[in-house]
Amino acid sequence: MSLAEDRALLSARRWRSAFVILAAAAFAAMATAGALAVPYAIAGFAVVATVALVLLRSARGQNRFAAPIADVEPDDDLLRAVVAGLPDPVVALDRDGRVLAVNDRARRLAPALRQGEPVALTLRIPELIEAIARAAAEGEEQRVVYFERVPLDRWYETIVMPVKRAATATSPDFVLMTFHDLTPLRRVEEMRADFVANASHELRTPLAALLGFIETLQGSAREDSKARARFLAIMQEQARRMARLIDDLLSLSRIELNAHRRPDTPVDLAPIVRQVADGLETLARDRGVTVNIDNANAMSVLGDHDELVRVFENLVENALKYGAAGRRVDIKLGQGSSAEGEPEAQVSVRDYGPGIAPEHLPRLTERFYRVDVTESRAQGGTGLGLALVKHILNRHRGRLTIESAPGAGAVFTVHLPTVVKVHPR
Repeated sequence: MSLAEDRALLSARRWRSAFVILAAAAFAAMATAGALAVPYAIAGFAVVATVALVLLRSARGQNRFAAPIADVEPDDDLLRAVVAGLPDPVVALDRDGRVLAVNDRARRLAPALRQGEPVALTLRIPELIEAIARAAAEGEEQRVVYFERVPLDRWYETIVMPVKRAATATSPDFVLMTFHDLTPLRRVEEMRADFVANASHELRTPLAALLGFIETLQGSAREDSKARARFLAIMQEQARRMARLIDDLLSLSRIELNAHRRPDTPVDLAPIVRQVADGLETLARDRGVTVNIDNANAMSVLGDHDELVRVFENLVENALKYGAAGRRVDIKLGQGSSAEGEPEAQVSVRDYGPGIAPEHLPRLTERFYRVDVTESRAQGGTGLGLALVKHILNRHRGRLTIESAPGAGAVFTVHLPTVVKVHPR
């Protein structure tokens, strides 16, 4: 019973006592004065006392059952203040599962939560409702992990903690529910599992080819010099493919390890772009593609020279391999500004090849994602090039934008914050 109910019942008892005393005095006075016979006076007093008792019980029943919401005690203001200041989504419930307090983070999680209403009306999660009941009845902490599909797939862990206002209390006065969002951890676990599965698959294919050719050379082709020369060339290519994949995996791991450390060395992008174009000149000549560099003026950014070389090597090499049909690759350097209005360097690599369908664009920087698996492998791709580009740019606090349409080529643009020069006064 709440403090409000106790006060109401105490007031009702006082009222009943005063009423009964006054009634007894009135009937006694009438009997003494002869205005009313003694038996009638006693009977009248009994009727009045019975009515007073019935009214008291009726008032008590109304206090208990008429109000469907939780009663507010003086300590509830402090409880609400404490819950509002907690960093996680938190809901406080009474022993009957009605909401006593809820903070803004919990309201964002479950907008329908209302103070005084049963939590079961909003959180329709059977295992969670059962955990609340167990915590209130047994006085022991409960943990529940559940999954929601609406509006998005999310995983939560809810800790249901019974709380006693006094150490000597035999049962909890209220229950605290704390919600922890496990979605990022679950997604990382899924990505790790996918990564291991994809890496294993990518390594298994060339490894199986190597084993097959080795068995052939040890068997039927042992004395066949022409077959041996052809098989050895294929084995060499498969071994190089495995080496490229392992190299990309190690690079990706190293970049992720240092992702929180932003480079602090000023680097000029123009020489890097020219170095990459010169290094890929042989590939461009073999593919019959002309590489044009526009506006190669000095643009200084804070960066790691070798990592930025890796970024532009990946982008230009992709343009030469997959956009060779256009016979031309344009690299343009320029100044721009970010969405926040900060100055940035922009380097775009444009090819005039077949282009990329819109449904593939959002996933191009995912690990092992390929638009055309067969062509990618034929070109010697590992499926990690653009993932490396994304992670390197993230470390440099930059970003990659991609524009393309079927038949219109593709434009990959690197955005990097420029170095702001401070002039002495």
